[in-house]
Amino acid sequence: MSSVATAPKKGFDFKVFLANNGALVGLVILCLALFIATPRFLTGPNLLNIGIQVSTIAVMAFGMTFVIVAAGIDLSVGSVAALSAMGSSYAVTTAGLPDGLSIPVGLAIGALSGWVTGAMSAYGKLPTFIASLAMLTVVRGLTLVISDGRPISTSSSVSWLGDDLGPIPMPIIILLVSGLLAAFVLNRTVIGKNAFAVGGNTEAARLSGIPVKRVLVTVFVISGLFAALSGMILAGRLDSAQPTLASGYELDAIAAVVIGGASLSGGVGRISGTLIGALVLAVIRNGLNLLSVSAFWQQVVIGAVIAIAVGFDVLRRKNVKH
Repeated sequence: MSSVATAPKKGFDFKVFLANNGALVGLVILCLALFIATPRFLTGPNLLNIGIQVSTIAVMAFGMTFVIVAAGIDLSVGSVAALSAMGSSYAVTTAGLPDGLSIPVGLAIGALSGWVTGAMSAYGKLPTFIASLAMLTVVRGLTLVISDGRPISTSSSVSWLGDDLGPIPMPIIILLVSGLLAAFVLNRTVIGKNAFAVGGNTEAARLSGIPVKRVLVTVFVISGLFAALSGMILAGRLDSAQPTLASGYELDAIAAVVIGGASLSGGVGRISGTLIGALVLAVIRNGLNLLSVSAFWQQVVIGAVIAIAVGFDVLRRKNVKH
């Protein structure tokens, strides 16, 4: 009888587990600490409040994940969210279009904005940072031009996005559905696989026949679509589209993606990680509010968390190189 060689069993590697699930571990520790610090944290109304708060940032960050996986960055998502919300409401309340076209108009504005940013980067050879920064200013300016600096009442369709469906707020339902859709596209379709290939090694992707420029434009269009949806959710909750809507949200969206484990150098990223990253930011803000910490110190804490997340990304890249 011949002996059969068996592969040695690998034990549990805590370092590997922490590297792959650091954001989830941090979220659990954060929740435990806040549960001990304040009994109001783990109540149903407060958890629903966190779910609503996280919905706009997470939906926006889902689109940002595609751009960062492809080694780009999109600074225009906050302004695109504002223009989409403003345009969708303006089309119905001022231009007289049917209410049913309100959301499609908002999504079309987001997609077009993303296409322009992607085209400037892919065909105009502008770095994504510069192209999206220029788009941020242009789009915010257009929002002010359309609204003349004043809020506009939302259409019935957009208001519905901020309502409740039974006991569950619509923003949470949209968050879950859009998260599943984004995960499917990123992990199961050619669009997602090409984004990973371009972000991992652009030249190798080009030599493999992947249309790199088209992929770059596509991920920005996806980012614009999710930004538009996020903006309309926010406008629905407020029952008005305001010209300053979603100001600064682009930084939270980028932070959520990075905290969730995506690499700013491209080629790495998960939708589930992005959701956890957005939850980390929302739980920190919620906990600091419950503990009556001033808004100024909240900015300091959020900034420190982002710096730590980026530091981990840098260390991870160094380990990969070695």
